Formats: sequence, C-alpha cells, structure tokens
Amino acid sequence: MCSSKDIEDEISILKNSLKEVCKNSQDMFQIVSHMNESLTNTNLYIMQMNTIIDNIKYEILDPRVNKENLFFPHIASAEIAIDKIVLEGKSLARFGDGEFSIMSGILRQKFQRLDDKLSKRLKEVISTKDERILIGIADNYGNLDRFNKKAADGIRIYMTEEVRKMHQRYLNKDKMYYDAYLSRPYVMMREQGKDETEKRFNNLKRIWDKRDVVIIEGALTRMGVGNDLFNNAGSIRRIVAPATSSFDRYDDILSAALEIENDNVIFLIALGPSAGILAYDLTKQGYQAVDIGHIDLEYEWFLAGTGERVPVKNKYNNEISGGDVLEVSELPHKYYKQIIYDFS
Repeated sequence: MCSSKDIEDEISILKNSLKEVCKNSQDMFQIVSHMNESLTNTNLYIMQMNTIIDNIKYEILDPRVNKENLFFPHIASAEIAIDKIVLEGKSLARFGDGEFSIMSGILRQKFQRLDDKLSKRLKEVISTKDERILIGIADNYGNLDRFNKKAADGIRIYMTEEVRKMHQRYLNKDKMYYDAYLSRPYVMMREQGKDETEKRFNNLKRIWDKRDVVIIEGALTRMGVGNDLFNNAGSIRRIVAPATSSFDRYDDILSAALEIENDNVIFLIALGPSAGILAYDLTKQGYQAVDIGHIDLEYEWFLAGTGERVPVKNKYNNEISGGDVLEVSELPHKYYKQIIYDFS
C-alpha cells in the first residue's frame, strides 16, 4: 500500500516533468494547481481511512460480542429509554459531540458560544446520581451495524483515540447510560424503510401521547409546525428561546417554565447544549422533561423520503450548509397562539 509520502514524491516528480514539457504553456499552472488539490484530497482520504481502520477494533471487540481491555460505556437501547420515560416517568438529558466539546473547552457548534458556566453545568448533569433523569450518550463506541454506511463512516472518522479519551474523562464505567440516538430514528439508520421508520417514530410518540406538552425550543426550530408529529398530544404550549446561544437567557427560560402547573405536563426541549441542563433542573423541581433534540427535523426528513438531510422550509437546520438561512413564509396562526413566553 502506498503511503502518503510515496504519493507525494510521485506527484512531485510528475509536476517537475510537466514543468519541462509545458514550460511555455499557459496550461501549466492549471495542471500543477490541480495536482496540488489532488494531493490534499489524497492526504485527507488517507487520514480518514486510518481513523476508520483504528476504530475497527472497537467494533469487533464490542463487549456485547467479546471481552477485551478497552473502554466501553454501558448504553441501554432507545427502546428501553422510551419505556422508562413513558412507564416510569423518567426525564432525559442527552450528551453528544457538542456537549463533550463544550465541557472540554472546544468550540464545535456555531449556534452556542463557549461559556464557562455552561461547561460547569454540563459536567454537573452528566455526573448526576439522580435516578429520576436518564443520561443519554450516542451509542458510537462499539458495533455500528444498525447504521448505514455513510453514518457509520462518519462515526468512525469522529471517534478518534483522542475523542474517546475526552469522553472517558466524563463517563463512569459502572453507570448505565441510554442511547441518545433515540431522537435520530431515520437518516442514520440502515433500515430506512417506511414500515421500520414509522415503527420507531410511533414508539417515540408514546412519550407525549395525550400529555399536556410544553415545547421549549429555539426561535427558528418550530417543532411540529407543518407536520403531524405531535397530533396525538393532549395540548401544546411553547416557550421560545433565542435561536443561538440560548444559554444567555437560561435563567429567564427556567423561571418561565417553573410557572407552569405540574399536572400531566411534560416538557419537550430542543435547545442545543442548554436542553440537558434544563431537563435536569426541571426534574429537580418535580417535573418530567425530555431533551428531544432533532426529532422534528428527523421527521421532516422522513416525510421527504430521500434518506438524506434536506432543507426544511421555515426551520433552522444546523446540520446542512446554509440551513441557518431560511425561506420565509407565513406560519400557521395556531403556532403563534401556542407561544406563552417569547425570549427570542
């Protein structure tokens, strides 16, 4: 197998030869420029392949398959998490790459600036021993068979040894965590058929079935607007937060939520890294709160039926290029009537 250095040497020789042949040609600069770009792409490809290869041992040696001296957090399935939320009244706070990065002082998400207090609060939540709240982490650490190739390779490229060590600093090998991908039932999954995906969404809909739902979301999130995702809820009210860096208004948002009567109420929160902290604080006050993340976008992508992340009219989408630039159109009057507090 050729190394990156071998490829670089070969391209350098070719470039020098071309310079002699094309000495007086206007095309020379375009040819050399193209080869430089090819070298850059080749180096990136080799780096990604090396990361994917490094990850294979974790997939093969997943303790569900084999026992080996590697770090694997205990993660219960999305189905178990949903059962606990529905049948036992548990809350949920989810931790993904953004939350782990913020705790480590690394900026990865443009919609939430770094904040020392936010980092400290996230560390408090992830280390909680309060059994009323489930801690969700993405099931990226071992076997990836349930994901499609694009998603699995993305996870492999992300899960470098450095990232694993960063996560390990905040995780307890004896604690049971729950799969944070419960709110990702479509785009990443290998099984994207209508029946399989509907089954996963219908299981999720049990969480808010006939409940008085209070959605806490960013100003451009608009969960359930234009689709039937929450049609089985008993009622819907909304607390609207800033679209970005919502933690700046955290105290106002929490105070507003605490004014709501606690009778058949469930909070569904889509608020970036602030969501898990808010779910935790509301749970401490006796409410049930679920950090539900990108569930609405996943549902919109499922309805679009392409198997990919696509732009969604009127909704902020941080996962595609240009997703923060929205096509403006009139929203249903019902949406505005549901807003009880607006901090945007």
